[in-house]
Amino acid sequence: MRVGFNPQKDQKQINSEYFHQIIIPVYIPNQEGYFKDAFIILKYSLESLFKTCHNKTYITIVNNGSCAEVACYLQELFVGNKIHELIHSTNIGYINAMLKGVCGQNFPLITTADADVLFLEGWQKNTYNVFEAFPKAGAVCPTPSSRSYKTHTSNIFWDMIFSKKMQFSTVKNPAALKAFGHSVGNPNFYNKYQLSKYLTLTNNDLKAVVGAGHFVVTYRAIIFNELSKHTPYVLGGGSDDMFDLPVIKKDFWRLSTEDNYTYHMGNVYEDWIDKIFQEIKKNNPEKIHIPTFTFYGNKKWLYILKSKIFTKFIFQKFILKLFLKSRGLSKEAITQY
Repeated sequence: MRVGFNPQKDQKQINSEYFHQIIIPVYIPNQEGYFKDAFIILKYSLESLFKTCHNKTYITIVNNGSCAEVACYLQELFVGNKIHELIHSTNIGYINAMLKGVCGQNFPLITTADADVLFLEGWQKNTYNVFEAFPKAGAVCPTPSSRSYKTHTSNIFWDMIFSKKMQFSTVKNPAALKAFGHSVGNPNFYNKYQLSKYLTLTNNDLKAVVGAGHFVVTYRAIIFNELSKHTPYVLGGGSDDMFDLPVIKKDFWRLSTEDNYTYHMGNVYEDWIDKIFQEIKKNNPEKIHIPTFTFYGNKKWLYILKSKIFTKFIFQKFILKLFLKSRGLSKEAITQY
């Protein structure tokens, strides 16, 4: 039976002091084979996050079917108030684990990240700078990629096709691009032209790279308003589109920072990880810059026009070559880009 009146009934929640949520699914079922170094890499990832995030950051970890040792470690972080939310689950898949982290919260910014991301100082500040400089930015990756300029970006081409603010620029940190290729087991991931130039947008003195990767991305939370609640795939199978498509369906842009502010570590520990980690300075919690937003999405027919119809035009081989040439890419580079 029930006796008395629950004091929580009809009470409104107190407004949160946090404005930026970070969601990291963790799947380390054992410490053998592919996962031999995964636990130590996870520790570097989370400790680098603790070092670099500001005190208005809400950290959500989804234990997606990890082994007991990893689960205990995450529980200790939660009990010790290092993380704010810990969700334990069997292995429901990467995207479904991410969706669990999104539900039940209400923050204007949401970062989704793999459990092998090494966060560098300034990653939040520089991500916010891109959101403010480019009001249509809906997803910002703190690691630029010269190869992402055609992935879910045709709405940017439509909006900026006659603007001189969209040009090829010299890659600011080619060593970071090489490091990403190394981390995915392909040292030739970027060719010499892609290591030299990437497609950028400019607003005053700030540049952003066209396109965004997946391993760590900060989203405007508004894009999740109509998100599907489940994908049948554990990983891949087009499930990444569940986060990509809502961005362009609302006519937001997918961009990256000009410089590199996160590293992808992969599944094998290497000495460079500790070297970089030791160089990371702890974030100053007093220097918090909350971005302001002025763009809140457009109508569905614009998505059809820009990302369905226009894509077939602008990314035709001949048309794309003309466009790349008009934006400063050499003839030789165009053939290899």
